[in-house]
Order: sequence, then structure tokens, then C-alpha cells
Amino acid sequence: MTPSRAVEAFARRHHYRPYEALPWVAAVASYFVFPDYLALGAQILATILFALSADLVLGYAGIVTLGHAAFFGTGAYVAGILAAHGWGEPITGLLAGAVAAAVLGFLSGLVVLRTTGLALLMQTLVVATMVAEAANKASFITGGDDGLQGMEVWPIFGRFRFDLFGHTSYLYCLSALFLCWLAVRRMVHSPFGRSLTGIRENVRRMHAIGAPVARRRLIIYIISAALAGISGGLIAQTTQFVSLSFLSLERSGTVLIMLIIGGVGRLYGAFIGVPLYMVAQNRFSEIDPVYWYFWIGLLMVFIVVFARGGVLGLFDQFQR
Repeated sequence: MTPSRAVEAFARRHHYRPYEALPWVAAVASYFVFPDYLALGAQILATILFALSADLVLGYAGIVTLGHAAFFGTGAYVAGILAAHGWGEPITGLLAGAVAAAVLGFLSGLVVLRTTGLALLMQTLVVATMVAEAANKASFITGGDDGLQGMEVWPIFGRFRFDLFGHTSYLYCLSALFLCWLAVRRMVHSPFGRSLTGIRENVRRMHAIGAPVARRRLIIYIISAALAGISGGLIAQTTQFVSLSFLSLERSGTVLIMLIIGGVGRLYGAFIGVPLYMVAQNRFSEIDPVYWYFWIGLLMVFIVVFARGGVLGLFDQFQR
């Protein structure tokens, strides 16, 4: 490819393509086709946002983390505590959760991003463990092991009340996911997003050309934390329950598994990996309630062996 064609190709990357409408068409169609599963659908949509936030730091910036649930749980607890103590307005509660998670991302990022490799991995895990212990100790606010209860979320805009069937929850989560996806898509195709890919591929070369590597890693870490906080707030508001499991290592590991299934570093990997994992989890737990994790593990083995780039990697192989 000539230099001029390469420049044109990069310039066209931000243009919207017809296939990008497929996830949203499927989401809107699911609202009408599966009316009995809207509550599960709302959790899938919120978890897609969680996986998308993790993909920003892992797939684009190359920051490996095992503590992303710290931001997810922080957003959930802040939104939940507000709703449990007299302020149940959902949108402001969601924004408060995002701000709290972003502050945690800033403070922890100043420390953990000074390290790399295994040290970075362990530092992120330590941060999540510390936040979980803090939530456990503050049981008078968070509910501790019993979970945060008594949440009362007000109707959206004073009109759209959350119902047991999940109609409002589904559309609420879909709207939040769409707005966040628009922001993420614009960001990853911007010069800032391209520099993140350069940092992931070769940090020394990015230092050599004068790129502010440390600052950009911290910025994307904060943005990712805020998006994870929004995801946690969505789950808290739509289920009206928050527990210590929101901060657990299992949740951090599960979101990485979802990304691997869909494809890491691919803007739409979360849209494929999360539904596949959660639907498979739902089906396997019904078929084999005790050993359903075995079938999830077997699925992961097949993906690692035959689709190393995830489901989206298979499409690339077929194209080649």
C-alpha cells in the first residue's frame, strides 16, 4: 500500500459503516421478540458497557488488569447508596457513580500505572481487594455481606417507572450504552486513540517520538473507570440491589473472559462476547446446575484453540 493510500485508509476509519448498525438493530428487535427476557437483556446491555470499558485499557492501551471490578462496584455502590438514602433520581445517580469511579481511577492510576507486567497485574488486584474490604467494613452504609437494600429508584424524567418486567430498564440501559459507545467510537478513531494503540504495540518508540505516554495511559484509565462506574450504576438501579460480589475478583475475571470470546482490542468484541457468555451461562446452569463452569471452560478451550482472536477473529480468517 502506498503512503497516500495508507493515509486515506486511516482517514476513512472513523466513517460509519452499514454493519455497525447490526448490534443496535438486534437490540431493538430483541425488545419486541423476547419480551419475557427484558430483565436479563438489561443486564447484558449494562455488562457490555463494562466489557467495553475494560477493552479500552486492555485492548487499546495494553494495560492488563485484574481489578476492573473496583470501578464497577464503586459506581454501583454510589448510585445505590444515593437511592437508598432519599435520592433516587437515576440519571444524576448514574453520573455520581461515574464521577466516583473516575476519582478512584485517577488516585489508583497514579500508583499502579508506574509499574508494568506482573507488578501492574498485582497492583490492580490489590486496589480491588482494598475497595472490597472498605465496603465490607463500612457495613453501616453498604450493608456488608447482606448487601445494600432498600433502594428506591425514581421514574426516569418523572414519567417512566421501572417495572418488574424490565421494559424501562432495558431501554434505559440501551440508551446509556449507545451514548457511551458513540463517545468510545469517536475516541478510539481519534489521534488520541491511535496513540493508545502505538503505546500498546511499542512504548519505547512512542517515548522516542515525544508522545506523553504516562499522561495518556492515565487519561484512558480514568475514562475506562468512569464507564465501568456507569455500568455498575446501571446494574444497581435496574436490579435495586448491590453486594460485595460487585467488587470481586470473579467479576473482573469474567469480563476478561467475555472480551476473549468476542475479541480483545476490537470495538465490537464486547457486543459479541458478553451476550454469548451470559446466554451460555444461563443455559448451562439450567442443564447442569452444579458443574456448569466446566462447560464454560470447555467453550473457552475451543475458542483459544480454534479462534485465537475471538469470534471476530474468525471473521478475519474467513476474509483472508
